[in-house]
This record gives sequence, structure tokens and C-alpha cells, in this order.
Amino acid sequence: MVSMAEEAKKIKEDIVAWRRKLHQNPELSFEEVETSKFVQEKLTELGIEFQAPVAKTGVVGIIRGEKSGPTVALRADMDALPIQDEKDVPYASKVSGKAHLCGHDAHTSILLGAATLLSQNPPTHGNIKLLFQPAEEGLAGGMHMVEEGVLENPKVDAIAGLHVHPTADTGYVTVCPGVAMACADHFDLEIIGKGGHAAHPHMSIDSVTVTAQVISALQQVVSRTLDPLVPGVLTIGKIDGGYARNVIAPKVRLEGTVRLLDPELRKTVRDQMDQIISGVCNAFGATYHFDYQFGYPPVQNDNSLIPLLEETANKVLGENTLSVVKPSMGGEDFSYYAEKVPGIFFRLGIRNEEKNCVYPNHHPLFDIDEDALPYGSAMLAEFALNYIKKHTKESVLTNPLPK
Repeated sequence: MVSMAEEAKKIKEDIVAWRRKLHQNPELSFEEVETSKFVQEKLTELGIEFQAPVAKTGVVGIIRGEKSGPTVALRADMDALPIQDEKDVPYASKVSGKAHLCGHDAHTSILLGAATLLSQNPPTHGNIKLLFQPAEEGLAGGMHMVEEGVLENPKVDAIAGLHVHPTADTGYVTVCPGVAMACADHFDLEIIGKGGHAAHPHMSIDSVTVTAQVISALQQVVSRTLDPLVPGVLTIGKIDGGYARNVIAPKVRLEGTVRLLDPELRKTVRDQMDQIISGVCNAFGATYHFDYQFGYPPVQNDNSLIPLLEETANKVLGENTLSVVKPSMGGEDFSYYAEKVPGIFFRLGIRNEEKNCVYPNHHPLFDIDEDALPYGSAMLAEFALNYIKKHTKESVLTNPLPK
């Protein structure tokens, strides 16, 4: 029996080289043109059939078995973030203001590694789809992939994805049963006052001071509106307003996000926010524009897949390497796949203090322990093959796939 862990170690240098190339050349959401070309080149070298472009810059590879059986999808996202890379390493981003600081370069390289392993050890039955997805960072590339039919022809029976994460050490993986990640909504708010001279505030309506009251009051939505036992986060991440120290700003713009594990609470939170903003603005004579948008749905793991994930971890990483953890309030558009088919989304540990791989995702110094890369490839490949083996029906074992 082939050991995926041992086979993955043999191609570690390739996976690391791929990751570093992608890390040096980051591309933002729906701009992953060169990344997509790179993926297509590697799949061509491996002799893997693929379709591109899908969802503008996505790539879908497929490895077909000789006989009919289940279809498993493996997913990786490809886009970078609009953040300056501050790492002092030879493979730092070459593009000013753009960097792979969430690990999507690693995800893409890991899936290419899994593709390599599976091309050498293809399933006898069924199919394995390789989904290289654009635009996870806020633009719902997963939704577009689903809309363009990546879960069909052949129909996907289960999907797996991973995310590199510094909350676990290299050589370990974690998973959360049920709702694993929050729905990720966003809002834009404009507080409109009346500008004027800083020396004569009585002749103006100070949008800055009104905004300060609104920000303080909005924190009551989570602390006093939601059940204390129900997780919720309301964060205002950007404020823009004013001209000079001696000018009362006529308006202030704010951008923020709301995270909830229970999507049924979205409307409640939105309506409560609107009520608070209206009340504060009316009290001070200001007006406002409030735009609340529902974003990614929550990631729902199919608990029936967790035993298979644990079995895979035991085989690839060793006994007791999988831990069950609490949900994250982060958002992930893997949710669009898991809404349609049984899905499992887990975290691959990449923390290594000796290598200074300790910074959180989206931090300017975020980096990964590259020793984890072959572990990720082996985990995905082993999971796909194990799923097919366990779910291939006896009645179709001798039936070839339709031409």
C-alpha cells in the first residue's frame, strides 16, 4: 500500500518552490491570471485533464478512475491580499502593497502537490476534482464556481478543503464539528452633519462627534441585544472623515463587518443597528446612509466526514494529531460548496516558533513553516482516496464509467 506521507516527502522541494514562486508574485481577487496559468502548466505536465477559465480565473482539474464510483472534490483558493509584505525573506512579495498573507499560495501549492500524488496513484473507481478557486478574499469566488457548475458533471459527492493556520503546530490538524466558521456580513455607513469652523461648533453639526456616539452605541448590539451564549462580533474597521484640525467635518464614512454563527440573527442585528444609528443621528440633528450586505454564509462541516478525517490524519501524521476545536468567527467562502454537498474544512498547523512562523493570518509578517506543505498534500490526497474506497458501492464495482 502506497504511503502518501512518504510520497509527499519526495516532492517537498517542488511544493516549496511552487509556494515561493506564488508568494513572490501575488495577485488579488479575480486578477489571478498568472497564477491560473501556472496551475494549468503544472496540470498539463502531470497529464491531468482540466477546464479553464472557470469563474474568470479558476481552474478545475479532474482525475478519472477506470470504473464508476463517487466523486470527491478538493479545493484551494489562489488570491492574495492588498497588504504590504514586511517579511525579510528571499521569497518576499515582489509586488508593492500585495502579498499572500493568508496562505492561499500554500493552499494552491498543496493542492498541486496532491494532484501530483493522485496522478501517480489514481483512484480505480470514481473521480477526483481539483478546484483551484479565485477570489476567496471577499468577492465570493466559491459562489461563482458553484454557479458555473463545478459540483456537477460528474456530480460531486463530498468536498474537502484546508486552511493553513498558526493556531496549530506543524504536524497537527484541527477541525470543528457542525458550524465551523461564521457568516461574514459587511456594512457601509455615512454620517452626514453640517460642516463649519472648529471655533464655532454651535453653527455646525459635528459628524465626528456624532460618529463617536454611534460607534459606542453600536457595541451594545452584541452585548445587549444578542443572547450572551450566542457568539457575535461587530467590528468597525475603517473610518474616513475630516479635512483639517480646525474644520468640523460635514460627513464621516465607516466600513465594518458583522460575524454570526447563526444566520437567522442577521436580520435582527441589521435592524437593531439601523435603529441605533437612526436614534443617535436624530438626537444630534444628523442624517445617515446605511448599507448592510449579507456576505458569506457560515461554513457547515458534515460531521459524518470527521471520522474519515481523523483516520486520514492518523495515517498521514500519526496518532492523536487531530484536535477538535471551537468555531471561528472568521468567514470562508468554502461555505458555498458545503451548502450543496457534504463538506469538511480543516486547519493545517503551520506554527513553528523557531522559524518565527507565529503571526496570525493577514498580519504583514505572516509566514508558514514549509515543512507543513507535504503534510497538506498527503492529507488531501489520502482523504480523497479513502472516501472513494469507503463509498464505492459493490453494485458498481465492475461497471466502467460512461463514455
